[in-house]
Amino acid sequence: MERIYLDKNARSILNISAKTLWYDRPRYVFLEFCVEDSRDVKVDLDDYKVILSCKNADGIEIYNEIQFYARVNSKDSQNKRSGRSITLFARKWKDKVPWPRLTKEDFKPAWLSVDFDNWRDWEGDEEVEAAMVEQYAELMQKVTKKDPPPAMDDLDVSM
Repeated sequence: MERIYLDKNARSILNISAKTLWYDRPRYVFLEFCVEDSRDVKVDLDDYKVILSCKNADGIEIYNEIQFYARVNSKDSQNKRSGRSITLFARKWKDKVPWPRLTKEDFKPAWLSVDFDNWRDWEGDEEVEAAMVEQYAELMQKVTKKDPPPAMDDLDVSM
C-alpha cells in the first residue's frame, strides 16, 4: 500500500511498503518485513491488524498496514528487529486453525508473499505423526518379541 501525503510545505512525501514474507504455523503467524538497517521502528499490533512504520538506511519512510485474516492475541505476540528485517510472531487467537491467507481481504498486495522456505503444510501433521508412532510401536514389538533361541546342535565345535 503506497500512500502519498502532503507536508506543510506542500512537498510530496512518498511512503513505501516493505517487502513482507509470511508463513503459518499451528499457534503463530510469522511475518518478516524486509527492511535493511531499519531505524525509528514502530510496530503497532492489535488483535485485528498490524502497522509497521520505520525508515530504511536511505531515510525513506516505510509503511505497511495489514488487516489480519483472523484475530490474533496481541498480548502474547512479539517482534524482533535485526539488521536485515523486522520479524513479527503473532499468536493466533485460535490454535491449530490454518489461515489460507494473511489478509482479511481476498486481495494480495504486490509487496506481500508467502515465505516458501519456511512454509509447511501442518494440517495433516497429527495424522502423519500418529502413523509414525504406530509404525514405531510395531517395530518395537518385532524387536522385543521373545522367540526361542535358535538351535545350535549343528555347529561344529571341534577345532
